[in-house]
Amino acid sequence: MSPHILALDIAGAPHRWISVREAAHYYATDMIAWATGTNEFLLRGGRQRATGIQSLIRANSIIAIKGKDYIVRNFDHVPMLTKDMLLARDRHICAYCARRFKAAELDMEHIQPRSKGGEDSWMNLVAACKACNHRKADRTPEAAGMKLHYVPYVPNRYEAFILSNRKILADQMEFLLQGVPRNSRLHLS
Repeated sequence: MSPHILALDIAGAPHRWISVREAAHYYATDMIAWATGTNEFLLRGGRQRATGIQSLIRANSIIAIKGKDYIVRNFDHVPMLTKDMLLARDRHICAYCARRFKAAELDMEHIQPRSKGGEDSWMNLVAACKACNHRKADRTPEAAGMKLHYVPYVPNRYEAFILSNRKILADQMEFLLQGVPRNSRLHLS
């Protein structure tokens, strides 16, 4: 699986990850407002009958797409919560014992248990190893005598783009980190 291209709106806000083939479509239809990034992808097309010249498209790793449909409107939209994104936000570290684990050894743990009105939300979920999750059981951390080693938070748009893609190129990461708050745990990675 090849790396994805970071598609931005014309103002430079992250819009979505796209494949190199999708980017080629935007290049071919003159929908690229501007492009940046040090990485390029070369796509070779067919040959023209008259000249025999093969068509080529050079796609940058970061592109801004023209048009109203690509303007980011809900910039403060809360990103979708998934186990992979939560574990990435928490850097695969258990919130209770502060040790790093593999994804299969971690659970999404409710700080305020569901049975006591706790929601499935970024602010109520943390990564917890199976032993700590079992020990805490259906209690609050205080009732279980367990301390949270870090506080949960809602990732912003830039952090969500980093958390949702495992194959981010260095130039894309540099671009996205500019929009990540300084106190984010992503800067500690």
